[in-house]
Amino acid sequence: MKAVYFLVAIAIVMIFFMVELFNPFLKSIFVSILLAVATSSVTVYLENRFKSRILATSFMTIGLTSLFFIPILYCIFSFANFFNQVDQQELIRNLSDMKDFVQESSKDIVFINDFLNDLTSKIDVGKTVQNILSVGAYLGKNSAKFMIDMVMILIFFFFFTLYSSSIATFMKELLPIKKEDSTILFYESSNVMTVVLYSILITAVFEGFLFGFFLTFFGYDGLLFGVLYGFASLIPVVGGVIMWLPIVIYEATTNSLGNAIIIAVYSILVISVVADTFVKPMIIKYINQKVVKTPTSVNELLIFFSIVAGLSSFGFWGMIIGPAMVTFFISIMHLLKKYSDDFKEHVSYD
Repeated sequence: MKAVYFLVAIAIVMIFFMVELFNPFLKSIFVSILLAVATSSVTVYLENRFKSRILATSFMTIGLTSLFFIPILYCIFSFANFFNQVDQQELIRNLSDMKDFVQESSKDIVFINDFLNDLTSKIDVGKTVQNILSVGAYLGKNSAKFMIDMVMILIFFFFFTLYSSSIATFMKELLPIKKEDSTILFYESSNVMTVVLYSILITAVFEGFLFGFFLTFFGYDGLLFGVLYGFASLIPVVGGVIMWLPIVIYEATTNSLGNAIIIAVYSILVISVVADTFVKPMIIKYINQKVVKTPTSVNELLIFFSIVAGLSSFGFWGMIIGPAMVTFFISIMHLLKKYSDDFKEHVSYD
């Protein structure tokens, strides 16, 4: 037996045991690696400015915590506090008013009247309230685990970012392909992931700010609803509707029809049309041309399906894992095609 085959066999066995050993942290490790890869260009820029890798890494970790994790914790604690203080009877009355409002508003629209009446007749308001209140217990039960996951992601992110150059060099040398091909593989994956992550993050912050700031004029918690809208906007197509439609219905059922119309018009025109349709592509174009080292073409339809599939398969972190897996798969396919073409040319010359 050749020594290399023996070492490969031992490596496969050890990889199995390493996966078993770190199984509770695999998702955190994977997410932190993807975040480190996606933010590598900014880390390098900060390192050149600060003349210190540790300082740049610390700044990135603090920035990631401020932009991404603190808002999540704020939402968890706000909802947990809300569900602990909610008046069950008042909630039942509000939901009943919403149900009556939907039935009344559809009377003049014949083709959807029967459908809405059939749909609302199946809604048990009391049971719905119990399900809503159970969300509070679920948040309290799982918030501790979620916070532990976030802390672990930040820790792993710090060390993967700090030693990213050494790790990347080692991985390139370890791969059984040409060095220039491994560099292309890493760069292509990193570039696309950078465009996807930054565009998603900046768009979510921008649209969340627009929505939250506007709702403060109506007495709502602008920070909470802004953060919620930002995360809802990560769900393609229907994300924003999930946030503004319930508020519009609530305003309409509490005799504030004017407020409901204003919020609906603002959400559709300013956020959905202007911000999402016109500003978002400009953000993606700017990131693609100014941030990444090599501009890359991002297929928005492909990103849409990868985010949806990621959220369905991996939960919240799927919005990062999904596009990353698809991106890496496409990079592998391009590299495989290159090797296949080289092999065909070599065979034809022989």
